[in-house]
Amino acid sequence: MPDAKEIKKRIKSVEDTHKITNAMYLIASTKMRKAKADFDQTKPYFEALRTEIKRMFRVNSNSNSKYFYPLENIASDKISHIVLVVTADKGLAGAYNQNVIKRTLSFLNEHKNTKLYVVGEYGRHYFKEHNIDFVADFTFTAQNPTMHRAREISDIMIEEYHQNKFTKMFVIYTDLKSGLIGEANLYRILPFHRAMFNDDNLEQIDNLTYYPSLEVVLKSVIKSYVSGFIYSALVDSFCCEQEARMMAMSQANDNAKKIIESLKLEYNQVRQAAITQEITEISASTRARKREYNER
Repeated sequence: MPDAKEIKKRIKSVEDTHKITNAMYLIASTKMRKAKADFDQTKPYFEALRTEIKRMFRVNSNSNSKYFYPLENIASDKISHIVLVVTADKGLAGAYNQNVIKRTLSFLNEHKNTKLYVVGEYGRHYFKEHNIDFVADFTFTAQNPTMHRAREISDIMIEEYHQNKFTKMFVIYTDLKSGLIGEANLYRILPFHRAMFNDDNLEQIDNLTYYPSLEVVLKSVIKSYVSGFIYSALVDSFCCEQEARMMAMSQANDNAKKIIESLKLEYNQVRQAAITQEITEISASTRARKREYNER
């Protein structure tokens, strides 16, 4: 059994760890609130973009834009995919990263002709360690997402789409669904079905004219729409990462408190045993001296 000094040293070590996990919890909470506030400020703009795309289809529902390419007419062996995978830069966030990795591996098993763009150091490290091909010079961080970073990513991917280097664009990220539950999901960005923009409640505006043409305007709008979608994915993932880290640190805090309570109880028992032993030794010594004195 460890002595009181060793137990006291362990208590101090666990208390120091508890201070670190509590600080990480507070930092993650602050980052999440800030990211959500930034996204809420830009969300109305992208909602307006989506509404304008709906209006475009009302004006000309037969537009032959490549963003709505009829994939049903493409042979399955000719279909290629590009996937943006959003992970964190570090761990200590529960199963956040593992869920994204599992969803990506599942997609790769089903679609061999796939090119990966990975956001976050954790994902890049994992794919490198497991010899899974990905674009190595795509080194965007997952920390503190910005609209500028989302535009840079969308520009790279849309450029390849315009060059017909792939036929479908996807993003795998963690979506904060209900309450505190984050789920790694797969979403197709391009091409999308017109049904995604159908809205019977949309106000009808007659005599709309797009200059120089609807296709040109749509191309410009789609660029902003894709960058907005990627930005929302980055922010959503970042919020989920911080939420997962908060939950992990909260659990670590609770475990640390339990360990400290257990160690303090053990410390008191050892200390009490030591005091009892000292009293016993003193009593035995007193009795021995008394007998020795009487025998004289």
